[in-house]
Amino acid sequence: MKKFYKIFKFILPYKWKAVASIVSNLFAAFFGLFTLTLIVPFLNILFERIPMVEIKPDFALNAEAIKDFFYYFITNQIQLHGKSTALLLVISLVVITSLFKNIFAYLSLWYLAPIRIGVLRDIRNALYKKILELPLGYYSDEKKGDIISKMTSDVQEIEVSIIRSLEMFFKEPIIIMVYLSFLIIMSPQLTLFVLLLLPIAGGLIGRIGKTLRKTSFKGQRKMGVLLSVIEETLGGLRVIKAFNAEDKMRQRFESVNSFYTHLMTKMWRRRDLASPLSEFLGTIVIVIVLWFGSKLVFQGTGLSPEGLISYIAAFYMIINPAKSFSSAYFNVVKGMASADRVDTLLYATNPISDKPNASEISNFDHSIEYRNVSFKYEDEFVLKNINLTVEKGKTVALVGQSGSGKSTLVDLLPRFYDVTEGEILIDGVNIKDYTLKSLRNLMGNVNQEPILFNDTFYNNIAFGLTKSSEEDVTSASKIANSHDFIIATPNGYYNSIGDRGSKLSGGQRQRVSIARAIMKNPPIMILDEATSALDTESERLVQDAIENLMMNRTSLVIAHRLSTVKNADLICVLHEGEIVERGKHDELVAKNGIYTKLYELQH
Repeated sequence: MKKFYKIFKFILPYKWKAVASIVSNLFAAFFGLFTLTLIVPFLNILFERIPMVEIKPDFALNAEAIKDFFYYFITNQIQLHGKSTALLLVISLVVITSLFKNIFAYLSLWYLAPIRIGVLRDIRNALYKKILELPLGYYSDEKKGDIISKMTSDVQEIEVSIIRSLEMFFKEPIIIMVYLSFLIIMSPQLTLFVLLLLPIAGGLIGRIGKTLRKTSFKGQRKMGVLLSVIEETLGGLRVIKAFNAEDKMRQRFESVNSFYTHLMTKMWRRRDLASPLSEFLGTIVIVIVLWFGSKLVFQGTGLSPEGLISYIAAFYMIINPAKSFSSAYFNVVKGMASADRVDTLLYATNPISDKPNASEISNFDHSIEYRNVSFKYEDEFVLKNINLTVEKGKTVALVGQSGSGKSTLVDLLPRFYDVTEGEILIDGVNIKDYTLKSLRNLMGNVNQEPILFNDTFYNNIAFGLTKSSEEDVTSASKIANSHDFIIATPNGYYNSIGDRGSKLSGGQRQRVSIARAIMKNPPIMILDEATSALDTESERLVQDAIENLMMNRTSLVIAHRLSTVKNADLICVLHEGEIVERGKHDELVAKNGIYTKLYELQH
């Protein structure tokens, strides 16, 4: 039940539309029943198959009294107006009731439409919001393709299997209840027998539904793997071609795709079993009802042969709604597998969040302090007992071999990850006591691999800012040495840069990302030095832009080329997660330690 609630809770904001849809279905079922009851009794009297009822019967809530009262009404109309006029009156009533039935049936769908579309919109919005909120550590354990699959194919499956079944859930039970009430009036004994019989058929359908959900869950998970392979292929196409690995990747994809196809075939076979199974069980139920009803007629319990035939006809009207309801049940069971997968993302725990009493920080006044900081991924420590103070306005460079913990050290400051042990303080206050938004507002970030969006230069540079002017964007671009090549494009600042800046060179992408950091104008800068993969001309321009960016700011710089941080106020050498040397460039060279070896390797 909890699984159903997790999806149907998205319907709660639309509860009044759902109520209106249910009420409309109730009226539609009532008018549908009224249409059915008008024709047969009238034709029996009109063609003199049964005698007219000329004495007004006493009203009572049972089948015989309602039938006699209706026969009396028809007799009265024939005697007063003649058969032709009475026929015209009954036909008019049938048309009117049919009109009202269909009006209310349409109204139920009219109220249902915004629920269907709105629920899907809300699920997608909630998923995207969750993706933005979850920490970076979550995505190191998850495949991007699987997350995309949850956002697309799983949500689509929820729409097809669950949301489209809402009509049946809102409509069919009401029709069943209305007709069942009519059957109870006709024969309480026979209806009680039917109510005992139906759960047995429902139990058989439910057993198949359980295995369907398991198969569907496996299928949707395999679709995530399939999308991951596609995403990796598109991202690594250059390497695949360079290593002549097309056949290997094709075989890998076809293997996953074949397994997915096998699972889907199995699932659809089970799903398609719903309709013939429910129809066969319905036939068995009708035969059993006919047998038991005939026994009641033979025993003289008050049920006439004509009444039994009318009962079977009315009961048969329940079969189609019950069949539709069982199909809807199978659809929902299949869709719940996708709902389970969506839940793993939607309800993933987020360990990095604001404290209830977190305060805002708007200024950086004194220093950043790493105090006895250690951090581990799973069971392995990547940083061990780090102690470091960065004074305001100073530049601290972090150097060391790959895997020494440099990037992790700077990622702890904006709380992309939280420390395992120790604490980080800004102006003497633990960063966990500040709100995430205000903490990150203090910082700008330039990565080694510039992250740009498929948008215009203007929107990439002004990214994250609620207000920006063209003058500010232009000024930031000039400082970052990017203005000249931007205005050389056909649409200048409003020119699209392509997917991840694919229309730009490496140096141009880097200078746009530096312009973005300058535009934010933060007091603290975090730089993963971006000149290591650039040609000499681009490196000079980017290095000039970085120096402009760092001017009058507190900077933490990850240095790959030691020549770029000779003038840093402090250089820290990391080795296996520990700061093993610290000092200025000349001091470290004189020590003849790890820094000296690194420096000599580059010269």
